[in-house]
Amino acid sequence: MEYMGNIVKKILVANRGEIALRVVRTAREMGISTVAVYSEQDRNAQYVQLADESYLLSGDTYASTYLNEDLLIGILHRSGANAVHPGYGFLSEVPSFADKVEKAGAIWVGPHPQALIDLGDKITARRVAKSAQVPPVPGISEPVRELRTLLDFSHTYGYPVMMKRTDGGGGRGITVVHDDDEMRRFYMNHDAMQGGDLDEYFIEKFIDKARHVETQCGRDRFGDFTVYSTRDCSVQRRNQKLVEEAPAPFLPDEVINQLETYSRSLFNKVDYIGLGTCEFMVTPHRKVYFLEVNPRLQVEHTVSEEVCGLDLVREQIDIADGGHLTPAPAPRGHSFELRITSEDPATNLTPSSGTLERIVWPSGPGLRIDTGVEQGDTVSPKFDSMMGKVVITAQSREAAVARVRRALDELVIEGVPTPVSLFKQIFNDDEFTAEHGHLFDVSTKWLERKYLNHEPQTVRSGQPASLSGEGQDAGAKAPTSESFVIEVDDRRVKLTVPTDIVNNLMGAGRSRGAKRPSQPLRGQGLHAIAEKKEHNDGKSGVIASPMQAVVTRINVAEGQSVTKGDLLVVLESMKMENYVYAPVNGTVAKIFVAPATGVEAGETLVAMDVDGAKARDKSGAVDDGGKSASTAKNGKEGK
Repeated sequence: MEYMGNIVKKILVANRGEIALRVVRTAREMGISTVAVYSEQDRNAQYVQLADESYLLSGDTYASTYLNEDLLIGILHRSGANAVHPGYGFLSEVPSFADKVEKAGAIWVGPHPQALIDLGDKITARRVAKSAQVPPVPGISEPVRELRTLLDFSHTYGYPVMMKRTDGGGGRGITVVHDDDEMRRFYMNHDAMQGGDLDEYFIEKFIDKARHVETQCGRDRFGDFTVYSTRDCSVQRRNQKLVEEAPAPFLPDEVINQLETYSRSLFNKVDYIGLGTCEFMVTPHRKVYFLEVNPRLQVEHTVSEEVCGLDLVREQIDIADGGHLTPAPAPRGHSFELRITSEDPATNLTPSSGTLERIVWPSGPGLRIDTGVEQGDTVSPKFDSMMGKVVITAQSREAAVARVRRALDELVIEGVPTPVSLFKQIFNDDEFTAEHGHLFDVSTKWLERKYLNHEPQTVRSGQPASLSGEGQDAGAKAPTSESFVIEVDDRRVKLTVPTDIVNNLMGAGRSRGAKRPSQPLRGQGLHAIAEKKEHNDGKSGVIASPMQAVVTRINVAEGQSVTKGDLLVVLESMKMENYVYAPVNGTVAKIFVAPATGVEAGETLVAMDVDGAKARDKSGAVDDGGKSASTAKNGKEGK
């Protein structure tokens, strides 16, 4: 049916990838014209091709392209669009951009700028929650600059506690602190003496063994409110979601009613108009704590759509156009979303990049694929490495689990590593799949405890395992066998052969001119990490990046003395912050990167003169394992 709205005629989609494609598709169904924007890396993306008009964003960083407010407003005027849909991430929660859109005479498809201000900062959101009679996680709702205050809070509520950035999100800016020594170290790494940012942090009690439960909500200008569904997003790594499901399972009615009541109070308090997500922690004792409101569409909105039967992007546009929201019907069935990212399970889900050599998406009943990539596309290190989402729905949670297993057997992605093998483990784990009311076994740290960081220090710091080998399972080894599909008497069988035999056979074959086939999905593996372990062991004084990432903060200066454990560099990858600490005492000799620099795994970040030894030869050149200083400087800029 053609869209009969009175105002929205042409939408500028101020985003990229699968969410941009998602918005374009719904707008086309509604009879609304679409305008896409793209960086040079996204020139051939599917969303660009399907939009009615597309405009290039010249530049090579997030700041110069998708975060360039003035450039996007200019395209808004040039294209004649009269509405802007920001998707998620990027500028979707930035009040200044929403204000510029409205001052340009266009419709902002989202909550008004003041609601973004009230909810966008975690401290102000805590204050809103308290005034709405919604209890937040115990904490101090203001930045704390005094170490004594931090220690007093920690002693009152007990360790562990969390230091959280007020502008954090998606797992960024969260540090779990377990004792007084760690708190003192955090304080020293962030105080004014090191150009720190304590004014941007507040403290909360760390709620262990709790589930992350959300409500997907909507409210229109007439004050009507609905919860489209609840969601459980407890399967996380580094505080960022990997598997989501709707409705949130095994919640008693009183908890569901509490979640809906709290969500309504929060939306009413700020006169929220549009769609948004209220996030909570639910403890085993059925205590509900407020975390935050995400004033936009979420990545995981798909599972809510599947169980409520509504197009939530259409809901957003209808509400922005002055219409009424659609009251959510009772949920039907159960739905899971699996985030398909370019991350390697063999290296604690370290982000990677590469060319998608082959893609076979699963299909059949109950399968939905939301993706913005095609075979032959390159996953760029400059941008988010999420390639798409596989959404699986069935009549019950048990049936949905079985359907996920079938879908994962059909899914093929070659050219970059993916979490598919990890998903197979999760959906065959009795703790996750059991149909009982004890899902609190699967709390927000369950995935890391059980499948990722096996080294205690890695768990304690909340960081991914680095190329230094710190945090890796000491017993981990390279793959010991390889599998091949062959035919025996015309019957197709899989043959598994020990790796040493394969290597011997291939070695012999190479002498006769044979070439070993490539294995694009194997990634670099733990054996490659072992080869690079020496770089961050503190002996050479060369501090390398543990992953492909973008430098967001340099916490030291050349010539500065540092102590083992001091924060050197903050990296961001896949919207997650990762911290690089000094492995030994020493002096910062040279810094090879700057904020916004893109770095590859193993690339030099900092060179140190180690106390008691010199990491530099007489000529002053850094011994970086053969990597020159000029190479280290040539990192590509990123987000």
